[in-house]
Amino acid sequence: MTRAFICGCSGFTLRPEERVFLREMQPFGVILFKRNIETPDQVRGLIGEIHDALGRDDGAILVDQEGGRVQRFGPPHWRAYPSAAKLGRAGLPLERRAELIRLTAEVMAADLRALGVTIDCAPVLDVPVFGANEVIGDRAYGEDAASVARLARAAADGLLAGGVLPVMKHIPGHGRATCDSHIGLPVVEASLDALEQDFAPFRANADLPIGMTAHVVYTAIDPTTCATLSARVVTEIIRTLIGFDGLLLSDDLSMKALQGPFVERTRALFAAGVDIALHCNGDLEEARAIAAASPELAGKTAARAAATQAALQRARHACDSVDAWARIEAELAI
Repeated sequence: MTRAFICGCSGFTLRPEERVFLREMQPFGVILFKRNIETPDQVRGLIGEIHDALGRDDGAILVDQEGGRVQRFGPPHWRAYPSAAKLGRAGLPLERRAELIRLTAEVMAADLRALGVTIDCAPVLDVPVFGANEVIGDRAYGEDAASVARLARAAADGLLAGGVLPVMKHIPGHGRATCDSHIGLPVVEASLDALEQDFAPFRANADLPIGMTAHVVYTAIDPTTCATLSARVVTEIIRTLIGFDGLLLSDDLSMKALQGPFVERTRALFAAGVDIALHCNGDLEEARAIAAASPELAGKTAARAAATQAALQRARHACDSVDAWARIEAELAI
């Protein structure tokens, strides 16, 4: 049975102990980083190894491919994609920007699908606020909730059209954080009324299949616990106020925003109502602790996971990447 966690791996190929771990623990999927990426043939080979170790071909293969400073696949073998900010602030009317973003995401999906990647941890729906940490910065499509909602939706539609599932992040909003959750725990002290502006893009896109939590404390909701580990944030805000009923992934459990043993972090996120634990750094000992604390897919989580597979099957994935990329470059040159 598949377990409710996603892990990384350490290099360009699987080590023997990683093969055993994947076979025995059966994660929902594996996420790739630059340490796993060399050439297209090597990536396809690694993904084949992962499926072979799992003994099934439906294991999700994830990557963070946003464009700009967050893209794991890049030159010389893949295109250098523009950042969300560059696309979102192009000197074009809103709907032309949306079409540019949709087309860019569809080309990106074609790159990923050709390798065997099935889930892209994008787009970012966070609304950056003046004075916040730059961890979001140019990863955002705009500076107001309405444009972020529209343009991020275009990106998600492009990925889906290209046959790759999007992950909207970081729900319920990372744009006010004054520190980078990779290196510390952000605490946001804004009022609930102010936070509802940040929730708006997620509410507008709540029908998307997958979301990723924010390792952020919102004192107006839960003054002591970050969203990933907070039952109140997950139940009252993400599931109820925002209305998201898709598959909810944690952000990376190895980030410094979280403290304590990995078993405890993992148990806490499942107790809060998160569906899938995400662990990215490829440290096998940490992954073993997370796997041990992760349940098998069942109930609503299993239904949500099945819905992601159905969404993947509905994707049309037909794109003339060469022609589309020429159109993108022409629009960006205006």
